[in-house]
Amino acid sequence: MPKINVIIPAYNEADSIGSVIKDIPNIVNEIIVVSNNSTDNTEVNAKNAGASVLKEERKGYGYACLKGMDYVAKKNEKPDIIVFLDGDYSDYPEQLSEIVAPIINDDIDFVIGSRVKRLRETGSMTMPQIFGNWLATTLMKIMFGAKFSDLGPFRAIKYDKLLALNMEDKTYGWTVEMQLKALKQKLTYTEVPVMYRNRIGVSKVSGTVKGAIFAGVKILGWIFKYSFK
Repeated sequence: MPKINVIIPAYNEADSIGSVIKDIPNIVNEIIVVSNNSTDNTEVNAKNAGASVLKEERKGYGYACLKGMDYVAKKNEKPDIIVFLDGDYSDYPEQLSEIVAPIINDDIDFVIGSRVKRLRETGSMTMPQIFGNWLATTLMKIMFGAKFSDLGPFRAIKYDKLLALNMEDKTYGWTVEMQLKALKQKLTYTEVPVMYRNRIGVSKVSGTVKGAIFAGVKILGWIFKYSFK
Protein backbone atom coordinates (compact mmCIF):
# COMPACT_ATOMS: atom_id res chain seq x y z
CA MET A 1 0.00 0.00 0.00
CA PRO A 2 1.18 3.55 -0.68
CA LYS A 3 1.85 5.79 2.31
CA ILE A 4 -1.09 8.12 2.93
CA ASN A 5 -1.13 11.26 5.09
CA VAL A 6 -4.29 13.19 5.90
CA ILE A 7 -4.26 16.94 6.55
CA ILE A 8 -7.26 18.35 8.43
CA PRO A 9 -7.53 22.13 8.87
CA ALA A 10 -9.59 22.80 11.98
CA TYR A 11 -10.84 26.00 13.60
CA ASN A 12 -12.83 25.42 16.81
CA GLU A 13 -13.95 21.91 15.88
CA ALA A 14 -13.69 20.40 19.39
CA ASP A 15 -17.12 18.76 19.13
CA SER A 16 -16.43 17.04 15.83
CA ILE A 17 -12.72 16.41 15.41
CA GLY A 18 -12.66 13.20 17.46
CA SER A 19 -15.39 11.66 15.32
CA VAL A 20 -13.61 12.66 12.11
CA ILE A 21 -10.36 11.04 13.21
CA LYS A 22 -12.09 7.91 14.50
CA ASP A 23 -13.81 7.27 11.16
CA ILE A 24 -10.67 7.55 9.01
CA PRO A 25 -9.70 4.09 7.66
CA ASN A 26 -6.58 2.48 9.06
CA ILE A 27 -4.88 2.50 5.65
CA VAL A 28 -3.71 6.02 6.61
CA ASN A 29 -0.19 6.32 8.00
CA GLU A 30 -0.58 9.66 9.73
CA ILE A 31 -3.41 12.08 10.49
CA ILE A 32 -2.30 15.71 10.81
CA VAL A 33 -4.72 18.18 12.39
CA VAL A 34 -3.81 21.84 11.95
CA SER A 35 -5.48 23.97 14.59
CA ASN A 36 -6.14 27.28 12.85
CA ASN A 37 -6.00 29.53 15.93
CA SER A 38 -8.63 27.46 17.76
CA THR A 39 -9.77 28.73 21.15
CA ASP A 40 -11.61 25.59 22.27
CA ASN A 41 -10.43 22.01 22.93
CA THR A 42 -9.80 21.14 19.26
CA GLU A 43 -6.10 20.49 19.85
CA VAL A 44 -6.60 18.37 22.99
CA ASN A 45 -9.38 16.30 21.45
CA ALA A 46 -7.42 15.74 18.23
CA LYS A 47 -4.35 14.61 20.14
CA ASN A 48 -6.41 12.30 22.34
CA ALA A 49 -7.91 10.76 19.20
CA GLY A 50 -4.44 9.89 17.90
CA ALA A 51 -3.63 12.71 15.48
CA SER A 52 -0.46 14.74 15.16
CA VAL A 53 -1.44 18.30 16.08
CA LEU A 54 0.05 21.50 14.66
CA LYS A 55 -0.80 25.13 15.43
CA GLU A 56 -1.27 27.84 12.81
CA GLU A 57 -2.15 31.19 14.37
CA ARG A 58 -2.80 32.96 11.09
CA LYS A 59 -6.46 32.46 10.27
CA GLY A 60 -7.22 31.05 6.85
CA TYR A 61 -7.96 27.67 5.31
CA GLY A 62 -4.96 27.95 3.01
CA TYR A 63 -2.64 28.91 5.85
CA ALA A 64 -3.66 25.74 7.71
CA CYS A 65 -3.17 23.51 4.66
CA LEU A 66 0.24 25.04 3.94
CA LYS A 67 1.25 24.46 7.57
CA GLY A 68 0.38 20.80 7.19
CA MET A 69 2.35 20.58 3.95
CA ASP A 70 5.37 22.20 5.56
CA TYR A 71 5.26 19.58 8.32
CA VAL A 72 5.10 16.76 5.78
CA ALA A 73 7.99 18.22 3.79
CA LYS A 74 10.24 18.00 6.85
CA LYS A 75 9.50 14.34 7.51
CA ASN A 76 12.22 11.80 6.75
CA GLU A 77 9.73 9.46 5.12
CA LYS A 78 7.49 11.23 2.65
CA PRO A 79 3.96 10.03 1.79
CA ASP A 80 2.82 8.94 -1.65
CA ILE A 81 -0.66 10.48 -1.30
CA ILE A 82 -2.02 13.47 0.60
CA VAL A 83 -5.71 13.62 1.49
CA PHE A 84 -7.37 16.86 2.56
CA LEU A 85 -10.44 16.56 4.76
CA ASP A 86 -12.48 19.04 6.79
CA GLY A 87 -12.77 18.77 10.55
CA ASP A 88 -16.48 19.50 10.91
CA TYR A 89 -17.76 15.95 10.23
CA SER A 90 -19.78 17.00 7.18
CA ASP A 91 -17.82 14.54 5.04
CA TYR A 92 -17.80 10.80 5.68
CA PRO A 93 -14.14 10.04 6.50
CA GLU A 94 -14.71 6.31 5.92
CA GLN A 95 -15.04 7.13 2.21
CA LEU A 96 -11.35 7.97 2.11
CA SER A 97 -10.71 4.50 0.70
CA GLU A 98 -12.94 5.37 -2.26
CA ILE A 99 -11.24 8.74 -2.72
CA VAL A 100 -7.74 7.26 -3.00
CA ALA A 101 -8.76 4.22 -5.05
CA PRO A 102 -8.38 5.89 -8.49
CA ILE A 103 -4.84 6.95 -7.55
CA ILE A 104 -3.87 3.50 -6.30
CA ASN A 105 -5.64 1.40 -8.92
CA ASP A 106 -5.62 3.61 -12.02
CA ASP A 107 -2.62 5.91 -11.48
CA ILE A 108 -4.83 9.02 -11.50
CA ASP A 109 -3.02 12.12 -10.15
CA PHE A 110 -5.86 13.99 -8.44
CA VAL A 111 -9.29 13.03 -7.08
CA ILE A 112 -12.15 15.26 -5.91
CA GLY A 113 -14.91 14.02 -3.64
CA SER A 114 -17.99 15.39 -5.41
CA ARG A 115 -20.93 16.24 -3.13
CA VAL A 116 -23.64 15.13 -5.54
CA LYS A 117 -27.20 16.16 -4.78
CA ARG A 118 -28.57 12.63 -4.41
CA LEU A 119 -26.06 11.89 -1.62
CA ARG A 120 -26.37 15.18 0.24
CA GLU A 121 -28.36 15.51 3.44
CA THR A 122 -31.03 18.20 3.23
CA GLY A 123 -29.60 21.55 4.30
CA SER A 124 -25.99 20.37 4.33
CA MET A 125 -25.01 22.89 1.66
CA THR A 126 -26.24 26.48 1.72
CA MET A 127 -27.60 28.24 -1.36
CA PRO A 128 -24.43 30.38 -1.67
CA GLN A 129 -22.37 27.16 -1.64
CA ILE A 130 -24.52 25.48 -4.26
CA PHE A 131 -24.57 28.52 -6.52
CA GLY A 132 -20.86 29.20 -6.02
CA ASN A 133 -19.95 25.63 -6.92
CA TRP A 134 -22.14 25.73 -10.01
CA LEU A 135 -20.73 29.08 -11.16
CA ALA A 136 -17.09 28.15 -10.54
CA THR A 137 -17.27 24.74 -12.22
CA THR A 138 -19.26 26.17 -15.14
CA LEU A 139 -16.66 28.87 -15.70
CA MET A 140 -13.85 26.30 -15.52
CA LYS A 141 -15.70 24.19 -18.08
CA ILE A 142 -16.13 27.13 -20.46
CA MET A 143 -12.62 28.57 -20.04
CA PHE A 144 -10.53 25.44 -19.61
CA GLY A 145 -12.66 22.53 -20.78
CA ALA A 146 -12.70 21.15 -17.21
CA LYS A 147 -15.00 18.34 -16.11
CA PHE A 148 -15.25 19.27 -12.44
CA SER A 149 -18.68 19.36 -10.81
CA ASP A 150 -17.63 20.51 -7.33
CA LEU A 151 -15.00 22.35 -5.31
CA GLY A 152 -15.33 19.76 -2.56
CA PRO A 153 -12.70 19.93 0.22
CA PHE A 154 -12.47 16.12 0.53
CA ARG A 155 -9.75 15.37 -2.01
CA ALA A 156 -6.62 13.29 -2.62
CA ILE A 157 -3.54 13.98 -4.69
CA LYS A 158 -0.18 12.36 -5.33
CA TYR A 159 2.35 14.06 -3.07
CA ASP A 160 4.83 14.86 -5.84
CA LYS A 161 2.06 16.37 -7.95
CA LEU A 162 0.90 18.49 -5.01
CA LEU A 163 4.41 19.90 -4.56
CA ALA A 164 4.60 20.71 -8.27
CA LEU A 165 1.44 22.85 -7.99
CA ASN A 166 3.32 25.33 -5.77
CA MET A 167 0.18 26.16 -3.79
CA GLU A 168 0.00 29.69 -2.44
CA ASP A 169 -3.54 30.80 -1.53
CA LYS A 170 -3.86 31.52 2.19
CA THR A 171 -7.61 31.71 2.63
CA TYR A 172 -10.77 30.82 0.71
CA GLY A 173 -9.28 30.20 -2.73
CA TRP A 174 -7.27 27.08 -1.81
CA THR A 175 -9.57 24.49 -3.39
CA VAL A 176 -10.14 26.27 -6.68
CA GLU A 177 -6.44 27.17 -6.94
CA MET A 178 -5.56 23.49 -6.70
CA GLN A 179 -8.06 22.57 -9.41
CA LEU A 180 -6.97 25.36 -11.75
CA LYS A 181 -3.29 24.49 -11.37
CA ALA A 182 -4.07 20.82 -11.90
CA LEU A 183 -5.71 21.77 -15.20
CA LYS A 184 -2.80 23.99 -16.24
CA GLN A 185 -0.29 21.25 -15.46
CA LYS A 186 -2.45 18.68 -17.24
CA LEU A 187 -2.76 16.35 -14.26
CA THR A 188 -5.05 13.40 -14.72
CA TYR A 189 -8.10 13.79 -12.50
CA THR A 190 -11.46 12.32 -11.70
CA GLU A 191 -14.33 12.72 -9.25
CA VAL A 192 -15.82 10.26 -6.79
CA PRO A 193 -19.39 10.83 -5.58
CA VAL A 194 -19.40 11.30 -1.80
CA MET A 195 -22.04 11.63 0.87
CA TYR A 196 -22.38 14.92 2.70
CA ARG A 197 -24.24 15.74 5.92
CA ASN A 198 -25.00 18.76 8.07
CA ARG A 199 -21.83 19.79 9.82
CA ILE A 200 -21.38 19.94 13.58
CA GLY A 201 -21.34 23.60 14.58
CA VAL A 202 -21.61 26.69 12.38
CA SER A 203 -19.64 27.11 9.17
CA LYS A 204 -16.99 29.82 9.32
CA VAL A 205 -17.37 30.51 5.61
CA SER A 206 -20.79 29.68 4.17
CA GLY A 207 -22.47 30.26 7.54
CA THR A 208 -21.80 34.01 7.39
CA VAL A 209 -22.57 36.66 4.77
CA LYS A 210 -19.03 38.05 5.03
CA GLY A 211 -17.48 34.60 4.62
CA ALA A 212 -19.65 33.74 1.63
CA ILE A 213 -18.81 37.02 -0.12
CA PHE A 214 -15.08 36.74 0.49
CA ALA A 215 -15.07 33.12 -0.65
CA GLY A 216 -16.91 34.04 -3.84
CA VAL A 217 -14.54 36.89 -4.62
CA LYS A 218 -11.50 34.68 -4.03
CA ILE A 219 -12.81 31.84 -6.18
CA LEU A 220 -13.76 34.07 -9.10
CA GLY A 221 -10.48 35.96 -8.76
CA TRP A 222 -8.45 32.77 -9.21
CA ILE A 223 -10.53 31.66 -12.21
CA PHE A 224 -10.19 34.95 -14.07
CA LYS A 225 -6.50 35.24 -13.13
CA TYR A 226 -5.80 31.88 -14.76
CA SER A 227 -8.00 32.56 -17.75
CA PHE A 228 -5.53 35.23 -18.86
CA LYS A 229 -2.34 33.21 -18.25
